Amino acid sequence: MTKIAYNNSKEGGIIMDNRIGENIKALREQSGFTQSNLAKYLNVDQSLISKIEKNERSMTSDMLDKLSALFGVTSESFRRESIPANRISFALRASEINEDDLEIISAINRIALNLNFMTQLLGGGGIDR
Repeated sequence: MTKIAYNNSKEGGIIMDNRIGENIKALREQSGFTQSNLAKYLNVDQSLISKIEKNERSMTSDMLDKLSALFGVTSESFRRESIPANRISFALRASEINEDDLEIISAINRIALNLNFMTQLLGGGGIDR
């Protein structure tokens, strides 16, 4: 697995910056998820999510891809100054969110992101995420 570094250091051939952790936190809060929800979804410890959001730890590209699908944004969106206002959103009416719910949300968002990509390829514009 390729490691992705957050502090503008080079690791695994990929350079990223400190905005990623901040954007993950912002998207998580906007979506109503807890750090514990993300930890269970990614199969990691909650303390790792906390450190990632503070840009104290790196994560794998697979983790970033899973979060992209969950939040309905492209992987590149995490590196932007601010998160896209036109991201895929959803309404979830549940007092508790479990791992299966997150997998379903992720699958639906992945389909929507792929559809948007195909629309762009066909010259239909799509939505820039």
